[in-house]
Amino acid sequence: MLTIAPEVEVLARFGRALADPIRCQLLLALRNAPAYPSDLADKIGVSRPRLSNHLACLRDCGLVVAVPDGRRTRYELADPRLGHALDDLRTAVVAVQTDRTCVDADEKDCC
Repeated sequence: MLTIAPEVEVLARFGRALADPIRCQLLLALRNAPAYPSDLADKIGVSRPRLSNHLACLRDCGLVVAVPDGRRTRYELADPRLGHALDDLRTAVVAVQTDRTCVDADEKDCC
């Protein structure tokens, strides 16, 4: 049986979170400042139920936290270093090759 190091599990979890464009938009929006779900839904143009599902996924992955704020709930990155990591990843991917498209892994090998 294959043993996976904890660091690999964490990176794979982060990768799964980044695999969805809506979750990427949420993480990028939250890297700038905490936000309320209604504002996030409006900003990225998705329905509130759909946004709620994605926020739940990001919470389950440990990437965002829900902070009670009176009768509302505010979301923010679980650790400020995630914002720096997202910026580094974003700029590194753009710097490497801008003319590549990653196809679905089910279709063929990615990149």
